[in-house]
Amino acid sequence: MSRPDRMTDTSNPWSAPIAVMQIPETGVARDIEANPQEREAIATLGSLVGVGAAKASLLLTPIKGGQVHVTGRVWGRVGQTCVVTLDPMESDFDEAIDLIFAPPSQIRELAESVDEDIESEEETPDPPEPIENGFIDLGRLATDALFLGLNPYPRKPDAVFEPPVEQIDPEEHPFAALKVLKEGPDAKKPKGWTGGSRGD
Repeated sequence: MSRPDRMTDTSNPWSAPIAVMQIPETGVARDIEANPQEREAIATLGSLVGVGAAKASLLLTPIKGGQVHVTGRVWGRVGQTCVVTLDPMESDFDEAIDLIFAPPSQIRELAESVDEDIESEEETPDPPEPIENGFIDLGRLATDALFLGLNPYPRKPDAVFEPPVEQIDPEEHPFAALKVLKEGPDAKKPKGWTGGSRGD
């Protein structure tokens, strides 16, 4: 279902469409995995060092009004850049899926009902996703979940931030001039010294 024989769309690198009409009333399970070409395109789209693996296990269940409930998870491994050392690093992601897909004609009404429920419920439900041309693209859904599951500030476990230490020339230290006055006119003058000796 991952279209290995077709050109990968850079704006939708991992496409695995399923026709809503083909989903039985009892539901259907789908396991998908991005191939190397798709993983490379996902990395490019998400500005990642790489994508070592991207998989999804999803269950699609028809509900009222032509809607489809999609649950499952997306997981895998990605390459990112450590924000501390700027070195490449790998990290795992595992994102849960729980979404409702609905015909485009129902999206506005359902979105408005979600807005009305925000004031009465502690947890805000996700707005419905549109069923486009009778299809649900599981690959696009998985890609979006992958990006949501990424750590925005990846950091190696042993990475420690060490601020740069400024090296100060002893002769330019602010107390160097006082040292000259204390040691007398024969003391070595600091850089930039313009004062006279005590004998002047």
